[in-house]
Amino acid sequence: MATPSKFDNDTFPLTREHMDGFVRRTADRLAEHTGKLLEVGPQDRSLVRQCFTNFSVDTFDVVDTYKPTIVGDITKVNAAIPESAYDVVVCMDVIEHTLNPFDTVKEIRRILKHEGYLMISAPLNWRIHGPSPDCWRITEHGWNVLLRDFDIVEIDILESPERELFPLKYNVLAKCNKFKNTQDNELTFRFI
Repeated sequence: MATPSKFDNDTFPLTREHMDGFVRRTADRLAEHTGKLLEVGPQDRSLVRQCFTNFSVDTFDVVDTYKPTIVGDITKVNAAIPESAYDVVVCMDVIEHTLNPFDTVKEIRRILKHEGYLMISAPLNWRIHGPSPDCWRITEHGWNVLLRDFDIVEIDILESPERELFPLKYNVLAKCNKFKNTQDNELTFRFI
C-alpha cells in the first residue's frame, strides 16, 4: 500500500478548506433560492446538507453503503429521476471516479432544471486515491469542454503552493442552459 507523501499530507487540509469555503459561499449566493438539491456521492459528508437548509436534499451514490436516497450510476440515464427534477446538483470530488465524465455531465444536465445550478469539483495535482477507480484529472480548459452547454458562473482555482499552473483542484459553479449546443469551433479558452 502506498504511503501519502509530505506534499499530500501538507496540501490535503488546503483542499478540504477550499472545497468547504466554496460550498459555504455558494450556499450564501443561493440563500434566496428554494427547491430540490441532489448531492452525488456525499459518502458521510454533511456540509452540503448543513449549508443548504433552504433546499430539500436527496443523495445519490453508486452503492448503498452510506444509505443514499437514490442508488444509481451517474454516467447513465437514471429512470428513477425525471428530467429537470432538480434546482441544484452538487457533485464534489466525484467525477474523477466515474468511468465516463462526459456522460456524467450529460446525465446531470438532464436532471437539472433549465438555469439550475451545478456545483462540481475535482482534484488536478493530487495523487491517485479511493474510492477506486480514480480515472481522471481535469484542467481549467477541460472544464470548459465538459461544461460547454452550461453557463460557467465561477471557476474557483486552488493553486499548488510554489507551483503555478498546476492547481491542486478546481471547484466550478455553473448554470444549466438547456438551449445551448456548443460546437467544438465555438469553444474559447483563457490564454495561460
